[in-house]
Amino acid sequence: MQTEVRAVEWPTLIVFAATYALWVLATTVLWSLSPTLAILAAALAIGQYSSLTHEVLHGHPFRSQRLSEALVFPGLTVFVPYLRFKDLHLQHHFDPALTDPYDDPESNYLDPAVWARLPAPAKALLRFNNTLFGRMLIGPAISTWALAKGDLAAMGKGDRRVWLAWALHLPGLALVWAWLEWVGTMPGWAYVLAAYLGWSLLKIRTYLEHRAHEAARARTVVIESQGPLSLLFLNNNYHVVHHMHPGVAWYKLPALYFGNREHYLRRNDGYVYRSYVPIFRQFLFRAKDPVPHPIFPVDKGGALDQPAELRGGAGVVEERHAGLIVARH
Repeated sequence: MQTEVRAVEWPTLIVFAATYALWVLATTVLWSLSPTLAILAAALAIGQYSSLTHEVLHGHPFRSQRLSEALVFPGLTVFVPYLRFKDLHLQHHFDPALTDPYDDPESNYLDPAVWARLPAPAKALLRFNNTLFGRMLIGPAISTWALAKGDLAAMGKGDRRVWLAWALHLPGLALVWAWLEWVGTMPGWAYVLAAYLGWSLLKIRTYLEHRAHEAARARTVVIESQGPLSLLFLNNNYHVVHHMHPGVAWYKLPALYFGNREHYLRRNDGYVYRSYVPIFRQFLFRAKDPVPHPIFPVDKGGALDQPAELRGGAGVVEERHAGLIVARH
């Protein structure tokens, strides 16, 4: 089936414009009125910007990937270079490896043997990190430490791709610094705090996106929210739909899901929440999962219904599934 050739995705560009506008407002006028409000507004803008970088790495909003990536060149998120996020996230999209402590770079599980060797304080910290409150409070710090540690090791071994990612990130950070120094009124410490809080907001989305399960198809969640958090996450809460169709734009995911809801819930074995409210109620102070992977080693065989096809624009794997209408985009 032929897909519609798109020149530009205006809904995504509108969100980009609104996000940058809020960011500018937060780092200038709002700081003079209320520093607390300015930090919260900047955190919201940075969280939204992070969701937009996810859209960009999947081939949106332009047909030209370079043009799309120019929109996210400024280092608004501070802690993670765009190119590192892109490479690690596309690796994460190999569904058979989902949740694997070694092969899925976004997994929060550990190899049980590694867990057994950890000292008690480290275990206590990681158990706390497996509550939603802990994930929001210390999750960004743990992720930053893990990324920095891994990237420094890779750079020490001469990994040119990692060197390139950080080399591109530094001028992006310089743009943010120049803005804060010459135009903005928000001090650097406040901006770093806002960036941390923005990442903390995203931890709400990623907290239970994937679970340990024998079948790869059943490891990915759906949260049927259409409220403010869904907008902040650009509908990535319909996560099983996104993994099955990673090239589909964010604003088409809800219709795709609700148009064939039963299929997707069969696909992920009913891994669904009606909204974020029960998630906060159940897991704010209680861990959803153990830290050591409960089904290890992770089964990576027989996960795909049919052979995958490569999407040219974003270079990621999209599965074909019988009985689904291919989304137009």
